[in-house]
Amino acid sequence: MTPDALAGALSSDLERIVGLFRSLSPASGLSMTAAATLASLERLGPQRLTLLAAREGVTQPAMTQLISRLEDSGLVRRGASQEDGRVVLVAITDEGRATLARRRAGRTERLAGILAQLGPDHRAALASALPALDALASIPRDDDLVRTPAR
Repeated sequence: MTPDALAGALSSDLERIVGLFRSLSPASGLSMTAAATLASLERLGPQRLTLLAAREGVTQPAMTQLISRLEDSGLVRRGASQEDGRVVLVAITDEGRATLARRRAGRTERLAGILAQLGPDHRAALASALPALDALASIPRDDDLVRTPAR
C-alpha cells in the first residue's frame, strides 16, 4: 500500500477510533482538550501557553482560560522558567497525574470489555500493530521541534 493510500485509510479509521476513545472516557468534568493538555504536560514536561495552544489547536486566550481552570482545580501550576524568569511555564501537578491515571484506568476497563468481543486474530493483529502505532505517535511534529526544554 502506498503512503498516500495508507494515510487515507488510516485517517478514516482514526476518526472512528477517536469517536470510540471519546465514548470510553469517563465523565470527570475534564474536556478532551483539558485531558490532552494534561497528557502533553505529563509527557513533554513544562510548556509555554503558546505552545500548548498550538499543540491542541486552540487560540491562546482559550488555552489561557483552560489553564486557569486547571490551575484552580490543582491539576497544573504556573512558574517561571529557570532559563528565563520572564517566561511562564505550565507544569502538571501530582493531582493532575492522578487525575489522568484515573481517566486511563476507566478507559482501560471499558476498552477491555470491547476487546473481549473481538476474535483472537483481531486482538493479535491489534497487539502486533502497537509498536507501529507508538512509532507513528512518536514522530516529532512541527510544534515538538520548538518546544521548551522539559524541566
